[in-house]
Amino acid sequence: MTSTQTNDQTSTDNAPLLRPHAEQRYAEELAALARLDERTRPASWRLSPWAVVTYLMGGTLEDGTVITPKYVGNRRLIEVAVATLATDRALLLLGVPGTAKSWVSEHLAAAICGTSTLLVQGTAGTSEEAVRYGWNYARLLAEGPSQAALVPSPIMTAMGTGRIARVEELTRMPSDVQDALITVLSEKTLPVPELGTEVQAHGGFNLIATANDRDRGVNDLSAALRRRFNTVVLPLPASAEEVSIVARRVEDLGSALQLPAAEGALEEIRRVVTVFRELRQGVTEDGRTSLKVAVGHPVHGGGDLGGHQRSGHECPLRRRRPAPLGRGRRDPRGGGERPGGRSGGVVGVHGGRGARAPRLVRLLPRLP
Repeated sequence: MTSTQTNDQTSTDNAPLLRPHAEQRYAEELAALARLDERTRPASWRLSPWAVVTYLMGGTLEDGTVITPKYVGNRRLIEVAVATLATDRALLLLGVPGTAKSWVSEHLAAAICGTSTLLVQGTAGTSEEAVRYGWNYARLLAEGPSQAALVPSPIMTAMGTGRIARVEELTRMPSDVQDALITVLSEKTLPVPELGTEVQAHGGFNLIATANDRDRGVNDLSAALRRRFNTVVLPLPASAEEVSIVARRVEDLGSALQLPAAEGALEEIRRVVTVFRELRQGVTEDGRTSLKVAVGHPVHGGGDLGGHQRSGHECPLRRRRPAPLGRGRRDPRGGGERPGGRSGGVVGVHGGRGARAPRLVRLLPRLP
């Protein structure tokens, strides 16, 4: 290895992880819970159900260790989710974007089995091999079907080791791929006809799936598959809770990217959260203007970096506040009808020289 390669490897090893897994970031909290947890644990669980709920909801342990809350919301929902995973029923977390479905899924898996990486990401192109198993085609052609040529999926690995598997965006997967889970969830086995054998699930195995009930173009679950899940619907947080959640996530992202703290960040976060709540609900807080429903969330966009785009800590949200467009009147400079008119109140960017942008567009960070 050359000196240049050695230096590159050293710099990579010393660089912080941008997004550590839950079991890495909260390893000390998980270790403290495991050390003090004397309650009964289900098979292959690292913590008792009580400790798992405490890990997600937060609290203070007997030795003074502070467990930070991972989920801000109804404790009963987390208790139902944990109780589901302690049985032979799979768990489906359902909700609109921004309700922490993936976040809760990751932390549940980390607390129960110590790893959240047995993950299948559902997309329109997800194949059945991602759910069942695949093959090392070089060995398959050279040796024929064999155990050595078999490439297990995350779900097959979870079954053989008694751990939790995760499926993100279940309804984005094609229906025939979804139905490959039916035998896994009902019989707790995964047949391998090519080898004349099967993989049986060990104690502790279960599956957590997430689904977005507002996504367009989804594949609805079949009745047979839906019956094999216990569904927990995660609601949108209250306004104050959402501001707290976004502020915490912005702080985490800023620390990972080594960004300086921005002055007045909390007030700007409150404004952005208000805008996105209005867009999700399809109406402004005063109820006077209809808006096009959005499917995003401020944490997933560039709002957390808006205070660092230009000169130091200047935030584009403070620059100017153009007068709002009138209601139901056509813009003489083009671009269609203004919000609140007969077009259904869809917020869009109006064309023409000097046209005023709607509120959401003015919140976007300005690049130099």
